[in-house]
Amino acid sequence: MLRFFTRVAPVLVAGGACLLLSACGGNDLARTMGFVRDAPDEFTVTTQAPLSMPPDFALRPPRPGAPRPQDRSTTVAAEQALAPQTALSTPADTGLSPGQQALIAQAGPAPANVAAQVDKQAELTKPSPGFIDRLMFWRSPAQPGDVVDAQQEAERLRKNAALGQSPATGPTPIIQSKPKGLLEGLF
Repeated sequence: MLRFFTRVAPVLVAGGACLLLSACGGNDLARTMGFVRDAPDEFTVTTQAPLSMPPDFALRPPRPGAPRPQDRSTTVAAEQALAPQTALSTPADTGLSPGQQALIAQAGPAPANVAAQVDKQAELTKPSPGFIDRLMFWRSPAQPGDVVDAQQEAERLRKNAALGQSPATGPTPIIQSKPKGLLEGLF
């Protein structure tokens, strides 16, 4: 009995190793075993129109290979799903209907600062930063450009007005930022 196991064991081990190594070569074996599933391509899936009773029994039989009369091309179906008004109109019919013209006339022109209003409304819906964000980004970034010293600028403007000079006369005082130390940028 021991002799039988010493002969059969290497064959079983070699066969098992071959089976395991064949699984490493690609996913053909995994696909065959059912471990990998292929999803259908969502762009090639189409639906067939349902069968219905013909309104007239005196219809001619369909020709083999001819397209079904109730089927639409995928282009027309996609166009109708995305923009129904363009799918029903012909290329020459590009004008607006009287209802659309009345709606546009009553709406009036868009305000000049519509982009700023949309941005302001978007800021209202922006969630507050969480604990981790506040912990990681605790320092606010430096503002770009130069910062004007308000007190010195007001004094300069008063002096120019007292002397009868233009407000643009003289340099505008700015706040000089101090140079950072070696480790100051880290903390």
